[in-house]
Amino acid sequence: MVGLILLVAAGAVLAVSLPSWLPRLVIAARNRVLAASGSEEGVTIPGPRISAERLREAYTHPHAHGRGAGSKLSDLIWYLIHPVGHVHQEHMSSGPLHSELAGCTRGILAGSGLDVEDLARCCARRVLDEMDPAPSKTVRLRDVAMAMTGEFFHELVFRSPCPPGARNLITANADDALGTTKFTRLRHVDRRAALTAYLLERIRAGEVSGDLPGSLDDEHRALYLHGNIFGTGVAQLAEGVAHLLLALAHHPGVQERMAAEPGDTAFYDRAINESLRMYPLFGISQRITTGPIDVGGETLPAGSVLFFDYEAYHRSGFADPERFDPDRWLTLCPRDVTFIPFGVPGNRPCPARGLSMVFLRAVTAEVLERFALYSSAGHTRSMPNRAPCLLLPRSLEARRPNVALAAMRVRDDWENVARSLTQLVLGSIIVADARRRKLCQRHHASTGNSPRPQEPLPRSAPERKAGTRRA
Repeated sequence: MVGLILLVAAGAVLAVSLPSWLPRLVIAARNRVLAASGSEEGVTIPGPRISAERLREAYTHPHAHGRGAGSKLSDLIWYLIHPVGHVHQEHMSSGPLHSELAGCTRGILAGSGLDVEDLARCCARRVLDEMDPAPSKTVRLRDVAMAMTGEFFHELVFRSPCPPGARNLITANADDALGTTKFTRLRHVDRRAALTAYLLERIRAGEVSGDLPGSLDDEHRALYLHGNIFGTGVAQLAEGVAHLLLALAHHPGVQERMAAEPGDTAFYDRAINESLRMYPLFGISQRITTGPIDVGGETLPAGSVLFFDYEAYHRSGFADPERFDPDRWLTLCPRDVTFIPFGVPGNRPCPARGLSMVFLRAVTAEVLERFALYSSAGHTRSMPNRAPCLLLPRSLEARRPNVALAAMRVRDDWENVARSLTQLVLGSIIVADARRRKLCQRHHASTGNSPRPQEPLPRSAPERKAGTRRA
């Protein structure tokens, strides 16, 4: 009897302690599986061969511009963003078509004739006005931010407010892309097809405000907008907003200062820089050397696969790098430290780097004007939990919601247990399927370099609901 009681007690302790140890073991197992079934050997920077101090030197080298062909990892990337890989400028090899697409993207993101800050505020207000009027509400910050970025990019491209149905298409597609990338779900092909169909109809109706690539037909212009603007743009800017707001929810002193001084753009920029330092939007940036590179006495031959690790780089060279401290930037210049939130000039920097800072300041000010933010959820760069957060009206004098925060932490811990197991299984399936399909290798091995569709393009109405057929 005593033995049975002890066994039950041990089982209970083991079960209760699962969130503290199981996710770490599962993540380690997932990483081993992905490493075994994924890419070839590469050079991670910073790493044993090239230090953080030499990263910029390697990144800006003229031979560090190769993309696509030559790396098995490219097959996984193309799989995750399919069907837009062949017209996604970040994943195209350099050449006339890449230059044309990159120029069009810069033109769209410049927002000619628009007050970008005012537009960002208007889009944030629309989304916040639609929220449940309950005195307090628990949200996933990434979902709220994605609705804002969907509104914003729609108006940037079409110069008209985003219809609710179109916003649903945009956010469903971006959410699907992020979920697949983080291995929390399999791809929903119909979500992507529905967005492409909507964009194709708007293009054929002549409703795009700026220039689109002249060397592409309408179908490929739709894929271009899908991947570069309504895929990468919507998803990454939404993650930037969510990271910043979650960091403020964890640091009430910084949050209160920003809420009290919305016009202090210098402090806002320091807080944004600190969020981008700790939670960079890019995890790993991949390049393939087109010629030999000599860096600090280390020679990398042509064809080497380089992995620039943003998170490791951003945490090197800083005092107490795990501490969120906007005021560290009072004495630091971003150009002089290990900090490249939007990449490096000369090697495909993020085309939205100027627009992003304006958007982040404007949206954060709108949110903090209305709400006090509280969260006890975990905060990692990949943010698979989509940033749970409790919002309380700032107009109400309220005590810190300790009970609700304790419940949020327990829920997030147990969701992390289930999520880590899901990521292990789905990550293995996705990598194996990507290797089998070899989308990037097949594209580059095909005759000629002209883009061609990789699956039939949709022609359904924009009101079509996103389906759940998975790849």
